[in-house]
Amino acid sequence: MNAKYDGYSFQMRDTVTRTKVQFHNRYGIKLAGDLYLPKTYDGKLAAIAVAGPFGAVKEQSAGLYAEELATRGFAAMAFDPSFVGESGGDVRNVASPDINTEDFSAAVDFLSVQDNIDSDKIGILGICGFGGMALNAAIMDTRIKASVTSTMYDMTRVGAKGYFDENDNPDDRYVAKVALNTQRTEDYRNATYKRAGGVVDPLPDNAPFFVKDYYDYYKTERGYTERSLNSNDGWNVTGTATFPIMPILKYSNEIRSAVLIMHGEKAHSCYFSRDAYENMINGNPYKDNKELLIIPDAVHTDLYDRKDIIPFDKIEKFLNENLN
Repeated sequence: MNAKYDGYSFQMRDTVTRTKVQFHNRYGIKLAGDLYLPKTYDGKLAAIAVAGPFGAVKEQSAGLYAEELATRGFAAMAFDPSFVGESGGDVRNVASPDINTEDFSAAVDFLSVQDNIDSDKIGILGICGFGGMALNAAIMDTRIKASVTSTMYDMTRVGAKGYFDENDNPDDRYVAKVALNTQRTEDYRNATYKRAGGVVDPLPDNAPFFVKDYYDYYKTERGYTERSLNSNDGWNVTGTATFPIMPILKYSNEIRSAVLIMHGEKAHSCYFSRDAYENMINGNPYKDNKELLIIPDAVHTDLYDRKDIIPFDKIEKFLNENLN
């Protein structure tokens, strides 16, 4: 299978331009992005850095969001996180709560120094697992004036507790640690990293709905791209080994900037957004600029690419109100 639009899962309109860019993070890792701009504009633009979903690349959902935002007058950069896609990192197909949070701030670094961008009007948007990373970045980076999370996962929570917190006990975590560390030894012995496999293919008849939902995006022409981990061989088995012991969002109730958290009502993952919102506003004196938007009947991947469901008008209004 090939990506539907020359490496991309979506079609770019002739009202925007797309330029490949590179920048680096605080760890010296070179990151790759696609910068989308309106074809015509006056003055300096407000800018949005976009990443996700977890295991996807900038040619998929992140690019679709960035392209749409550019048609609405923003500079929008979809980027590959460290170790994934066209971005750097000597080891491939791994993730880090620290480094992937840093990747958003690195994107802000880059956008802040562009001549055609207003450095006081920069926001971020994270999808799926990078929704959690975006919210984590907003805790630390005061340059971020507005953050949007879409169909958010807290990957450190699911890593430590399993789906729906069903494995939230020391024994289950210990079993998982033993398996990961056994694999580490094998990887070192073999001088290679075993891959976990992307979204299961072929799809079992008894697969739960959320697996079918992922398959419908990543393993079909709808969302497939050649560089996508989820569409192909997946993360390294040990790629998220530290996630269970490095929880993100610890100080989310100290975020002062504006946040819009949006999720589909029928998504298996909706509890991540509901809980993240409640934790963020609990005891936070800056809660008036925080919002949870639950989209009726929508499932997880509807917010990857379904423009008839993704509330772009709401996103545009939120960004304009909080970046101006």
